Amino acid sequence: MSLPKTILASSTVAKTCYRIPRTRDFFLSLIRKAVALSHLTQLQAQLIHHRLLKNDISITTKLTHKFFDFNATLHARALFFSVPKPDLFLFNVLIKGFSANNKPLSAISLFTHLRKNTRLKPDDYSYAFVVSAAASLGDARIGAILHGMAMIDGFGLDLFVGSALVDFYFKIWRENLAIQVFDRLPQIDTVLFNTMISGFAKNSCFEDSIRIFGDMVLGNEPKFDLTSVIAVLPAVAELQELKLGMQILCLAIKCGFYSHLSLLTGLISLFSKCGEVEIARLLFGEIRKKDLISCNAMISGFTCNGETEDSVKLFKELLGSGERVSSSTIVGLIPVYSPFGHSYLCNCIHGFCVKYGIVSHSSVSTALTTVYCRLNEMILARQLFDESAEKTLASWNAMISGYTQNGLTEAAISLFQTMQKNNVNPNPVTVTSILSACAQIGALSLGEWVHGLIKSNSFESNVYVSTALIDMFAKCGSITVARDLFDLMPEKNEVTWNAMISGYGLHGHGQEALMLFYEMLSSSVKPTGLTFLSVLYACSHAGLVKEGDGIFHTMVHDFGFEPLAEHYACMVDILGRAGQLKKALEFIKAMPVEPGPPVWGALLGACMIHKDTNLAHVASEKLFELDPENIGYYVLMSNIYSVERKYPQAASVRQVAKKKRLVKTPGCTLIEIGQVPHVFTSGDQSHPQSKAIYAELDKLTGKMTEAGFQTETTTVLHDLEEEEKELTMKVHSEKLAIAFGLISTEPGAEIRIIKNLRVCLDCHNWTKFLSKITERVIVVRDANRFHHFKDGVCSCGDYW
Repeated sequence: MSLPKTILASSTVAKTCYRIPRTRDFFLSLIRKAVALSHLTQLQAQLIHHRLLKNDISITTKLTHKFFDFNATLHARALFFSVPKPDLFLFNVLIKGFSANNKPLSAISLFTHLRKNTRLKPDDYSYAFVVSAAASLGDARIGAILHGMAMIDGFGLDLFVGSALVDFYFKIWRENLAIQVFDRLPQIDTVLFNTMISGFAKNSCFEDSIRIFGDMVLGNEPKFDLTSVIAVLPAVAELQELKLGMQILCLAIKCGFYSHLSLLTGLISLFSKCGEVEIARLLFGEIRKKDLISCNAMISGFTCNGETEDSVKLFKELLGSGERVSSSTIVGLIPVYSPFGHSYLCNCIHGFCVKYGIVSHSSVSTALTTVYCRLNEMILARQLFDESAEKTLASWNAMISGYTQNGLTEAAISLFQTMQKNNVNPNPVTVTSILSACAQIGALSLGEWVHGLIKSNSFESNVYVSTALIDMFAKCGSITVARDLFDLMPEKNEVTWNAMISGYGLHGHGQEALMLFYEMLSSSVKPTGLTFLSVLYACSHAGLVKEGDGIFHTMVHDFGFEPLAEHYACMVDILGRAGQLKKALEFIKAMPVEPGPPVWGALLGACMIHKDTNLAHVASEKLFELDPENIGYYVLMSNIYSVERKYPQAASVRQVAKKKRLVKTPGCTLIEIGQVPHVFTSGDQSHPQSKAIYAELDKLTGKMTEAGFQTETTTVLHDLEEEEKELTMKVHSEKLAIAFGLISTEPGAEIRIIKNLRVCLDCHNWTKFLSKITERVIVVRDANRFHHFKDGVCSCGDYW
């Protein structure tokens, strides 16, 4: 009986293989073909048996390199240290391997050993690989030391090392230093330019990224390649430059790049972010063999365009096909951009992540934290953050930003301070969020400290950071500092201009806001709807009626903007504050859209200023109909009746609000002394220095009465005796805060306070008198604007 042919064949192969001599080339071939770590360990045993590891360093080097391919860093390390005299090439393989396998400290330690404990000298590869390790570590100090060493050893102008340094500085958010390295390199190539394109995009310098790519396409610089095109797509997507995206698509087709999967995936993301989800869908259909990355891009595209049903459908198809989803799949599925109405979906995704163990991935927990913050589910968001085993910088940023956006500024600042204690280095996103928190509560001392942090980290060149600084200083009362920073900025975007114009408006500097607006028009930056709103606001608080009317006309007729409710409300406010109430009403009647609460609210506020009860009644009736749950309108109407001593009508309005169970926001005032915030409420006696504060208040009242001050009691809401009314006005929160400021600071020191509501007429007059008799500058930020009191005069000109 004969054996089957297959067995005979395999037997023949086995005999042939057995006869192959165990030469150097034989083992090198097996190393290249190894597909599992177990194959390599068996080969290592054979190499030891045949004494090839000790005698042939090239085989040792190849085996070390292959160990890193399987993330077997311990095997590679042990093999390296078994070599008595490793050469520079083997050192470089190990440094690169550690860096590529997320062992940056091991790479840096080995480089230090190479430089200090051997006779070998690092070459350009050594420096490029160790700088890459420093980049993944994110340590600016180590990177700067390595940069200095490279310059000393003569590699400062080396193209390969230079490209690694450019990438390093971009990864630690120092784009200014990346540009300096780039500009000094005598040679350039496509890889270097691709690093610049990608680095600018990742640092939110999207225009610069596109500019570099444009230079390559125009032929002024090295020839672009497929990587160049892919690298610029995120920048185009973030700017939502649809036309440019179409041009890049045509360029890709012309150059023969169109069929590449990675390019199509990038284009799917681009068109999705531009709102062209159908084009993205068509591109997705062009991919014959769809991989997980392209599916992730399409899921994310559907989600960010509100097509949640399609994103969930594609996600289910992925699961049904047996494909193992990644953390990127889940992140794309989470409706971060349009969370409202999708609370149940978010909970389902969260449950899926817990069940399959994906919630521990930092990107997933960060995305869920972000979406819960946007849904104002702050307890859930914080729980996720606290339970994260690995808190990345992105997760810290998500939580801090969430607190800031939801008005929980104290929690944001507290978490930022915890982050500092944990030695987590901030990036521009972190400082932008914390500056916003400082701006909200007027925490100038902390804002100044963050400014110092920005300088030490060289973040000033980041346009978003500098813009946030301008906004913070303006909202904390330091408008001059804000303008100085604005003038120092080499490049400004529309948000920067808007922040400075808005800052001038807050401080009542209408003419300065107008001048800056016209300067913006002459620049290359185009105004937005928010720009016009900021200018109109500035005009309304400076009594610039003619100028405001001209700005509104320019917005509509010259720039083609369709006014929003806020723009109409500003125009009503401009006319109303100037006493032109009839014109304001005519403007409302002529509006092409139905006027909403902001418009009627502006008219009601003007009626309060000019004591027009009849028109106030018309406006309030509209407001009670359109926004019946807003307590502010009831309070304002009640005040208007009280001014006219129509106490029964005032009481009637208050009674309606009471029946609706509407509660007035309690007034409170914050003052910062020695970097410590102190908050006061009306009649507050909880402060440790309460007795001294009230004693100071009594002393000041006596001095001011002698100087001719009379308490303004017309807006007190009840028909009380005048003496009782005066006592009611005496204990307003801003008076308590100012009194505390006077006893807690040196004579002549400026006092700054922040009131959560509009400052009342009596407190305004009281502060004017006080600034004169105490010879102090008192800066008050209320809900509407800033008031700078000096020598008995307010910067608002009593026009607020």
